[in-house]
This record gives sequence, structure tokens and C-alpha cells, in this order.
Amino acid sequence: MKILAIGDIVGEIGIKKVRDVLPKMKKNENIDFVIANGENSADGMGITSNIFKELLALGIDAITMGNHTWGKKDIFSFISNKQLIRPANYPDGVAGNGYGIYECHGKKIAVINLIGRVDISVLSENPFIVADKIIEKIKRQTDIIIIDFHAEATAEKIAMGYFLDGRANVIFGTHTHVQTADEKILENGTAYITDIGMTGPKKSVIGMNIDTSIKRFLTTLPEKYKLAEGEAMFNGCLFELDEDNAIIDVKRINE
Repeated sequence: MKILAIGDIVGEIGIKKVRDVLPKMKKNENIDFVIANGENSADGMGITSNIFKELLALGIDAITMGNHTWGKKDIFSFISNKQLIRPANYPDGVAGNGYGIYECHGKKIAVINLIGRVDISVLSENPFIVADKIIEKIKRQTDIIIIDFHAEATAEKIAMGYFLDGRANVIFGTHTHVQTADEKILENGTAYITDIGMTGPKKSVIGMNIDTSIKRFLTTLPEKYKLAEGEAMFNGCLFELDEDNAIIDVKRINE
């Protein structure tokens, strides 16, 4: 089984890159299941119904979100779709699904989305406690458990990796838009990487126009968010599992 996780898709440039790369990659790499973080896909903030449908049509099986989940109000028209996963540790009563269970080649794959609490201004429950509860609930219903931990602090993500080592098959980080070079298989068999990066404008400040970003840092004044243009990059990570669902390979992707 080969599972691809695509880093935060940023704007139309990121979507176009997915159009260009994903179909060929799925075929060439014999990829069975695809997860993508789509919280920045609509102009850098949120997701729309049309974008959601297009990403599914391109061969993505589950779309995870993060701190910009509610960036486009259109999301409420499809928030209950089982292929859209918002952070599971949002407060009780929030619309949507915090995890999904999908069938693929006779295997049941669970995808869980969590959001960090360090330096992220989103009201959320403790992601460690929520992850623990969900895994206890679903572990007998699933063959493979995958977690997208959308968090700012590397320490918080690394701690989550060790906390769930051996209980989740794959834990990958999103949100920072910068791919880390620490992909590994942990002691108890969990595949881990702190951040899988970004699929969007290559010459940018995490997807943002460079001049706009520098001006914000120079002046500390609010500046309208503006996406960068130009060449795009495709970031992600490919996880390979054997017939017993054990991780046998972890490969970063940076195209």
C-alpha cells in the first residue's frame, strides 16, 4: 500500500500544480490513497465547493483542514461530506467530521485531522487527549491510522509523534509550509515527519508575495494578504506499507 500526503495547497497556483503532477505521480508511483491539506486552496484562506470537487476529481481521497477551515463560508454547504476532515479537536458541537474511515483495496484507512495549540489563535481542545480518545474508539475498526497534525510548533508535533508511536501508522505535520528533513520510522513503527511542506508558489514567503511580506515585517502595519505568483512547487510525503500494514519506507517529495 502506498499513501501520498500532499502539503498545504495554496491558491490557484497550488491547484494547478496538483493538476499537473498528481495524475502522473499516482500512475508512476502506483499510489493507492491520497490525502491533501486544502485549508489554503481558495485564495490562500479556506476552501470552496468548486475547489473541493476539483481536488476529489483529481484523485484525492481525503482533504484535511486547519486554522483557516472557516475562511470561506461556502464550506458550510459541504462540511458534512465524509471526504472533508476538519480538526477533530475543535470544541464539541462544531459542524463537520474530525476523522473519516475509508475503504481502499480491502483495507480500512482512518484519517484524523488535529490542530495544535501553541502559537495558533484557534480555540481548540487538547490535541493529545483528543487523539488518544479517537484512536481508542476506532483502532478495532481500522487497519491503518493516519494523522495530519496542523500545528505551528515543531516541539508540539515531535511530542505528538512520540506520544502516538506504535498506535498510529503515519503522523505528518502541516501548517508551516516549510518541508522538514526529518522523515523517519519511529521506534515502535510509526512513520513521522514534522512538516510535509507546501504545494504553491515557489518564490514566496510561505505562499505570500515577498514584497508584501517584507513590508509587514518592516513596518508592523497591517498589509492586505497577497498571494505570490510564478513557478509552483509540489511538496508532500509518500508512505509505503507492507501487507501487514507496517511502514517500510518514507520518502519526501519536492518537485
